[in-house]
Amino acid sequence: MTNSPRPHRRRDAPPPRTGNTETEVLRGFLDYLRDSIAAKVEGAPEPGIRTAAVPSGTNLLGLLHHLTRVEQALFLGARITDWKATFHAAPAQSATAVVARYRETVREANEVLDTCTDLGAPLPRSRPGAPAPAVRWALTHMIEETGRHAGHADILRELLDGATGR
Repeated sequence: MTNSPRPHRRRDAPPPRTGNTETEVLRGFLDYLRDSIAAKVEGAPEPGIRTAAVPSGTNLLGLLHHLTRVEQALFLGARITDWKATFHAAPAQSATAVVARYRETVREANEVLDTCTDLGAPLPRSRPGAPAPAVRWALTHMIEETGRHAGHADILRELLDGATGR
């Protein structure tokens, strides 16, 4: 019997301790989830990071690419015409580049959010003619979207190489 390497087990990061305002809580949880999913993708092996592990075609790198596009659409005003296509990173895009683009998009989105002092006000948009949701709605939606896909990423990463934890 041979000894196989033990899968990487990260220590689970507890929910964030945030400030007491609604804005601090919402942004704290969103950033926690953003960091969690980026960490799931970082260090994942090729080509498995691009390989569908379920019949729907979902793959680890595609989830992060999708979340990048959602952040760009919601907070930066990008126009997305084919949402299904956002679930797949181009073959020429390295995993490192996809993670870096996600982190840069998050930084840009946070710069926009830093200007938003009223959660009930419409989110600033760079795309004219498109109705903007309230900042509160946008933050809540992004928490839900990122949390859902972070859960998918947890499972996909464990199936890929046994890595667990946040």
